[in-house]
Amino acid sequence: MKLATDSMVSNNTTFYSHKEYLVLAIPLIVSGISTPILGAVDTAVVGRISNPALIGGVAVGAVIFNTMYWLLGFLRVSTSGFTSQAQGANNQSEIILYFLRPMILALLFGIIFILLQDPILAIALTFIGGSEAVLSFASTYFSIRIWGAPFILLSYVTIGWLIGMGKVRLALTTQIWMNVLNIILDLVFVLGLGMGVKGVAYATLIAEVSAVVLGAWLLYLTNKERLGGIKLSMLIETKPIKKMMIVNRDLFLRTVCLLTMTVIFTSKGASMGEVTLAANVILLQIHYIIAYLFGGFANASSIMVGRAIGGANQFLYKRAFILSAQWGLASAILLSLSIFTFGENIVSLFTTITDVKAMSKDYLVWMILFPIFGFWGLQLEGIFSGATEAKSIRDSIALALIVFLISIWVLVPQYQNHGLWIAFVLFSLSRSFFLSLFVPKLTREKFSNKNKT
Repeated sequence: MKLATDSMVSNNTTFYSHKEYLVLAIPLIVSGISTPILGAVDTAVVGRISNPALIGGVAVGAVIFNTMYWLLGFLRVSTSGFTSQAQGANNQSEIILYFLRPMILALLFGIIFILLQDPILAIALTFIGGSEAVLSFASTYFSIRIWGAPFILLSYVTIGWLIGMGKVRLALTTQIWMNVLNIILDLVFVLGLGMGVKGVAYATLIAEVSAVVLGAWLLYLTNKERLGGIKLSMLIETKPIKKMMIVNRDLFLRTVCLLTMTVIFTSKGASMGEVTLAANVILLQIHYIIAYLFGGFANASSIMVGRAIGGANQFLYKRAFILSAQWGLASAILLSLSIFTFGENIVSLFTTITDVKAMSKDYLVWMILFPIFGFWGLQLEGIFSGATEAKSIRDSIALALIVFLISIWVLVPQYQNHGLWIAFVLFSLSRSFFLSLFVPKLTREKFSNKNKT
């Protein structure tokens, strides 16, 4: 790991190699992909019970939490970007301050979520809709998992900081611990003890709490000296707080757009019946696995771009773009071919319900197309996050949302669920296209008055 961390910080003329990129990316891919795999296991476990409403209930409950937590995804993304830039500039005090400041925000929002759990659940279920059985299971799932809110948000900050520092092994350890424990408890509580949706929710809650405890312990052991040098006046300094809040605001609005698309997509699927909802959930789980795989490459690009900007090195900045494009495209082609070849077998891993399996297979073509159409937008978001340039991310995804809404309005009445998936793919393509238009502006703003080594 020293190859990808120490050399890239200390030597301003270092050439980012494919090896260095993969040393960062591979652990981040493993760490990131474990998150949707966890959701996939939740779906697969309840899919073994012959009741589509169980799958739908977990799916609706997961959408609620994804909405809540993704709205605060800036806690991880901005923490990673600011930390990598501070390390590139070798600013030791800011390195630790960019962990402590968002940690306070994470605790505050987690407590607010717990206090407002009843109105949050009522509004969410009214908006999403679904059958009485689905909503009942979703309510049970939500009422248990909500108590993990402060912990999961703290884990966002912890993982974001570790990624920004290039400490990918520690980030991987924390993430893998949470997800493996969750999977084990899923199997024990649901299949072993027959706890159903309650078992899935308790498994996730226990795993979230344990991951934060582990992460806090690891960070304390490795940062005793840095923590000792921090004063309260440094923590509440207004200029860096204002900068952090502006970036977080734009990332928050970006996530509002993304989650608006996700919720509308899920709600439209739910209105077409429990089987359609369950089939869409399975395909979305496959999509999440693909997206998080790209997220590993995007996070590696974010680290490299952040350090290049912190060190005012335009050569390394451009090199990070090249590596991101090369590995993103290669992965997209490989993933599309894999789904084309093994897609039906993958679907069979999620459920034994014949109707759900048959419908899922009918729509696999959209998962074949998604990697090709969506990879560059996901990669670029990593690059712009490393540059802490969130306004362009916000604007591009807002434009993509407009494309999605128009597509829904035009296509769903005629093509039903196929129209819904076409709109989804067009949204992914639009993210890639619109964010690409902001790249020249990003380069000018970050390097027009800096050393162009």
